[in-house]
Amino acid sequence: MKILSFIGSLLIIGSASAADITIYYSTTCPHCHHARAFIDNELVYEYKTIKVNAANVMEPENLTSFRDALEKCDYDTGGVPLIIIGKKCFQGYGPKMNQDLRDAVSVDLSDQEKSDAVANIKLFQENPEKFRAKNSDRANAVSEIGQSTQKKTEDGTVIYFYILLGVSVAGLGFVLLRKKGEK
Repeated sequence: MKILSFIGSLLIIGSASAADITIYYSTTCPHCHHARAFIDNELVYEYKTIKVNAANVMEPENLTSFRDALEKCDYDTGGVPLIIIGKKCFQGYGPKMNQDLRDAVSVDLSDQEKSDAVANIKLFQENPEKFRAKNSDRANAVSEIGQSTQKKTEDGTVIYFYILLGVSVAGLGFVLLRKKGEK
């Protein structure tokens, strides 16, 4: 299991292009929600070539890659959000960071991609909802890491609960019918 987590962390950290983003977040962190909103609802639309890998640090399978990312970024604390864009790392989030995140995304883009991004930012700012609707495919640029395992576990737990409930009801029915027959 540890080997798979290590390989997964190498894939997450090592395979991303300079413009791709990895964000480690917690569902209980308000700064994470704001960072995710900016990345998911603006950056992926402004920069049409980027991909985002989002990893919830509350999921056990994401902890190894999170620790590896902290080490790569040379951070001593496990604070979230941790945003990695190429070789740049950002820990924490505030709206004042938006331009820094855009600059980090732009570093390795071609001149044409940078020009397209400038035009997209302008169009996006004029009418965000219309721009998102026109470019709805960009919502697929964000991938959740480790979420499918959680859903399988939850589904499995629900199934086991209903099986246990059914067996309990059948057992109770058997006991009640047996007592009624003894009278």
